[in-house]
Amino acid sequence: MQSVLRFGMVGGGEGSLIGDIHARGAMFDRRNVLTAGCFSRDPAKSAITGEKYGIDPDRLYATYREMAEKEAAREDRIHFVVIVTPNNSHYEIAKVFLLHGIHVVCDKPVTIEESEARELETLANERGLLFGVTYTYSGYPMVKQAREIVKQGEIGDIISVMAEYPQEWVLHAAAPSWRMDARQGKSCCVADIGVHVAHTVSYITGLEIETLCADLQSHGTLMELDNNANIMVKYTSGATGMYWCSQVAPGSKNGLKIRLFGTKGSLEWQHERSEELQLSILGKPFQLLSRGRDPMYPAAAAFNRLPGGHPEGLYEAFANIYAAFSGELLKLLRDGKLTGAEPEDYPRISEGADGVRFIDKCLESSEKGAVWVKYDAASAPERTVQPV
Repeated sequence: MQSVLRFGMVGGGEGSLIGDIHARGAMFDRRNVLTAGCFSRDPAKSAITGEKYGIDPDRLYATYREMAEKEAAREDRIHFVVIVTPNNSHYEIAKVFLLHGIHVVCDKPVTIEESEARELETLANERGLLFGVTYTYSGYPMVKQAREIVKQGEIGDIISVMAEYPQEWVLHAAAPSWRMDARQGKSCCVADIGVHVAHTVSYITGLEIETLCADLQSHGTLMELDNNANIMVKYTSGATGMYWCSQVAPGSKNGLKIRLFGTKGSLEWQHERSEELQLSILGKPFQLLSRGRDPMYPAAAAFNRLPGGHPEGLYEAFANIYAAFSGELLKLLRDGKLTGAEPEDYPRISEGADGVRFIDKCLESSEKGAVWVKYDAASAPERTVQPV
């Protein structure tokens, strides 16, 4: 019975921060092994990365197209590919691997255009392939606990959402990065971190955006794209929200913070204090819940890895996403289908497509003078995963 999955990586060459994080996260539980790669357009750089991971030189490829074609033809082919390249290349790479019958995990934003993301979603469903998107913060146990608290009605109906994600890295940049390059994308700040705000709020609350009003700005001489955004949202439930994301906020490292206010109470989660969840219920003492110490709902406790007081972090969050993806893929390989199986808890291509819609709507609103625009959420294709 299949117990270990083989995967390949496109991008993530020597010096890549996110590539190394993905590789470590995927291999954290020894359920997946990296066996193939096209890590860089530079063959020498790709070879260095391949040697670091102990990959057979015969499975280092010059292009992602060659990798997809040759891996698909092997008896010991990779089961899935991880895509960690600049945003504007995700669509073509993912499509090629899907067409060759290979499951996909892709960094966010999954594509530049929503139509491309919806096409990938349809293609994956039609071919019975899994497609995960690494919205990192959904992997944290206390984010999952927050989701269960909301689901169980502990804070009542949500009235308002306050969410922020400030960073300062653009102020330190001595030269433009590809994220700032208008030839490689339509947005920097909203596409890079704003989508994390939108996804984390959606993941915890289940709220759907009805309209939004966004004001995107670009500060500094290096910037071609936005690096600061203020976004107001109205949800279909009648709740309202305010999102702020910035890469020009001095003193801020990676300050994602989600605050939810309901008819019975409120809760707050901060990434830089990811082990804790603040909960306040009307008429009861304020609570500071600690991961690994305080009682948790089973759906959240299942992702605990260490006892309380031993901090978990970014690698574990990625590992939790990959563990859920791999668990579902192993079920599919074992049973030939997923019909009737309880879906594993990881972000899917539909959520990736929703993220691209969020970016587009923010840009639309801002370009029209920060006006309210209808969100018009598209209905996702039905999830019908069948054997490849």
